[in-house]
Amino acid sequence: MLEQPPVFGAELRRLRIAAGLTLAQLASSVHYSKGQLSKIETGQKRPSPELARLCDAALDARGALAALAPARPQRTCAGAVPHIDEVPQGPTRVPRSPSRRQVIAVGAAAVLAVGPTDDVMAAGTRPPGSPAFGNTAPGEPLLSTYRALLDQYRRLGQMSPPSAVLPVMTEQTHALRALAVRTGSRPGHELFALAARFAEYTGWLFQEAGDESAALGWTAHAVDLAEASGDHDLASYALVRRALIAYYGGEAEDTVALAEGARSDRLPPRIRGLAAQREAQGHALAGDHDACMRGLDRARTLLSKDAGPSPAAPVLGTTHLIDPVTMITGWSLVDLGRPRAASEILDRECARLPTDAWRTRARYGVRRALAHGLAGEIDHACTLTERLLPLTVNVSSATVARDLRRLSRTLSRHPRNRSYLAIAPHLAAALAPVP
Repeated sequence: MLEQPPVFGAELRRLRIAAGLTLAQLASSVHYSKGQLSKIETGQKRPSPELARLCDAALDARGALAALAPARPQRTCAGAVPHIDEVPQGPTRVPRSPSRRQVIAVGAAAVLAVGPTDDVMAAGTRPPGSPAFGNTAPGEPLLSTYRALLDQYRRLGQMSPPSAVLPVMTEQTHALRALAVRTGSRPGHELFALAARFAEYTGWLFQEAGDESAALGWTAHAVDLAEASGDHDLASYALVRRALIAYYGGEAEDTVALAEGARSDRLPPRIRGLAAQREAQGHALAGDHDACMRGLDRARTLLSKDAGPSPAAPVLGTTHLIDPVTMITGWSLVDLGRPRAASEILDRECARLPTDAWRTRARYGVRRALAHGLAGEIDHACTLTERLLPLTVNVSSATVARDLRRLSRTLSRHPRNRSYLAIAPHLAAALAPVP
């Protein structure tokens, strides 16, 4: 007779007894009530993925409990997981362009909100000592201006809701593509490459806005534009972007499989390093501590070899983390059910974030508060949350909101705590749907 697979509650009880822990001792370790754990062990209550990971770490179960937790329904928007050479390169649907009036309004807001830089000049002007336009390569003034605009829009995206930047980003991408088609030759290829970066960032903004279908469509469009420029590496980076969507959907296996598609030795170290980071996050979501740490070690080695982008190429990935691998280590330790170790790293790394990187500060700050909350430091978690709520409202990020909901659930397990009672209405307001 075939042995029946263990259910979560029974396996949790077996592992707890084998570790020599009482129910009260395990409850104290994971900061859940004894009554809640008792109901889970007896099958009266379903465990959350959060609790499964915490118990997994407390009992050194090496992912066994996390694997037994009831899985959430699988989403289909991430699509199948082809090998990099099999990724479709055909045309993809692109969202309809906004009106010209929207573009002008948002474009003006971008310049006013962020302010001028040395790279963006009024028409007909140039800094002292710079070569006249007639002495530069054909199309270079146009390219340099568009690169500076992309930098400005990325800065604005750090301080604004995605809806404030998306109209102008979609229109600028279409405009660049049209210019590239008309220009031809080398300048045309460079315009296609720059349009690809505009499209890639647009896809990321759609993800931040909570529209995963549009995010995937624009990422595929970025790959098409990059292929037209002769850049075949962006298709691999697109897998890293798709892996991030799978990660936020709670799909550990898809996250790992997509990231593994960007392992090829022919790829630049930065893309491979970012893929290794994403793969590590997928392993953390699955509760595999050892595989996660190996992935992070590989990411650190690869990113240390990155010589940085050429002046003609905007940076792929984040530009606001001084030590991205260490920050992602702290992030992943939360998923691995090791919140105390995570909070020590996140405390240190969040203190190094630029003050004007609001979206980045909100993203990692909420994860930091979550780590402290899961570690049982409710008063401190509430203090951090109170400081972060204005930022989370300003940037209006769908991905940050997911961690904010996790944080809200964690804090709500302490309904009599005064710090929680003080921030609960503000937390609820921050999570309320925007009309």
